[in-house]
Amino acid sequence: MLKEFKNFALRGNVIDLAIGVIIGAAFGAIVTSFVNDIIMPPIGVLLGGVDFSDLFINLGPGDYPSLAAAKDAGAPVIAYGSFVNTIINFLIIAFAIFITIKQVNKLLTKPAAPAAPPPPTKSEVLLEEIRDLLKRK
Repeated sequence: MLKEFKNFALRGNVIDLAIGVIIGAAFGAIVTSFVNDIIMPPIGVLLGGVDFSDLFINLGPGDYPSLAAAKDAGAPVIAYGSFVNTIINFLIIAFAIFITIKQVNKLLTKPAAPAAPPPPTKSEVLLEEIRDLLKRK
């Protein structure tokens, strides 16, 4: 059983998958930082100084100045600002994966060989025979 596991773990597909997961996690962190630190602040400024990561709906009693204060107090909240950030993260990652897959497919697909011309029809064959007979005379 150990030998089978070793053969499985050392196959190229498993190693490629592991590398993909590691790179994907790093890419996710980069995209999260990109959204939170570069994209959302200008959008917040355009919308009147709103910090999306701090937008929430308090479901419990009391009033809290920030999401962190509400969570520290243990109040039930809907953190829809964080949800908006997560959706933007997903869209950026999905678009990047789409572009990557599209380019990989373009590199992997080889142009199709030109199709062979169709065989001549019976009338074309007869015309060629007549032409050849006329040339001989």
